[in-house]
Amino acid sequence: MTKSEFVDQVADRAGLSKKDAGDAVDAVLDTIEDALKRGSEITFSGFGKFSVSNRSAREGRNPATGEKIQISASRVPKFTAGAGLKKAVN
Repeated sequence: MTKSEFVDQVADRAGLSKKDAGDAVDAVLDTIEDALKRGSEITFSGFGKFSVSNRSAREGRNPATGEKIQISASRVPKFTAGAGLKKAVN
């Protein structure tokens, strides 16, 4: 599903115009992004948790040449599904 299709479904379910639904979706995504930039966690009960994980530096290989390369440490976003979402998918 693309973002456009998602916005269309939100608009239909919430009885909003596509513009209002798009603004709402953008606001939610921006809020999640800002919270993760600050290092906060966001938890939606029954749905899941967004958090930031620290990935340590490590050695990797260039798949084309086989040459060893150093991969620097980084912070990566992480999503953990909640029990309600897991149950709904299964």
